[in-house]
Amino acid sequence: MTTATVLVGRERRRRWTTAQKRRIVEESFAPGASVSEVAHRHEVHPNQLHGWRKDARLGSLPIVASPQGRFAPVEIAGVDQPALPAPAIVPEPAAPLVIEVVLRNGRVVRFPERIGARRAARLANALDGSGS
Repeated sequence: MTTATVLVGRERRRRWTTAQKRRIVEESFAPGASVSEVAHRHEVHPNQLHGWRKDARLGSLPIVASPQGRFAPVEIAGVDQPALPAPAIVPEPAAPLVIEVVLRNGRVVRFPERIGARRAARLANALDGSGS
């Protein structure tokens, strides 16, 4: 007679499809999501999920943009200034415009306007650790 041993518990070497990885990573990037909670829910080690998130940020794991899009809060400063100076007044040199981004951890990052909104968003995402 032959005996067989059955191991109960998590399988140690699982294979994840790209679609499964993408779905889990997108869930971890959701506002207010915790990487450790998402990893626990899908029985993935948090370090593995962090690796997949890094792959997504570097482009080796393509993430599909959500159909509803994403928004970030924006404040416009200097609205009280008149659009055109009075003709008798010599205009002062305009102060350089600044793109100000408040990260999730509460820190504020300021970029000169010449950097461009896309580049500022990419840099802010990199500093924030969210990507996108």
